Amino acid sequence: MGLLTQLVTLPLAPVRGVAWVMDRVLEAAEDEYYDPEPIRLQLAQLERQLVAGEIDEETFDQIEDQLLDRLEEIRLHEQGGLP
Repeated sequence: MGLLTQLVTLPLAPVRGVAWVMDRVLEAAEDEYYDPEPIRLQLAQLERQLVAGEIDEETFDQIEDQLLDRLEEIRLHEQGGLP
């Protein structure tokens, strides 16, 4: 950018700063949402609960299906299949 352009658009600097911050927040949120590790930990905890008798097989199957669906969503996102 030239000096004249910077001077003319100076009043918009706070807007550009807010937009930059919002982009970083969105990026961090997506990174957290599409992180498979918490899902894997939940699956391991779920299996421990089943083995310990804390939940029944039907409950295990329902929750496991939901968690596996999330892992599939994450896998598709990593491959560029989801926006």
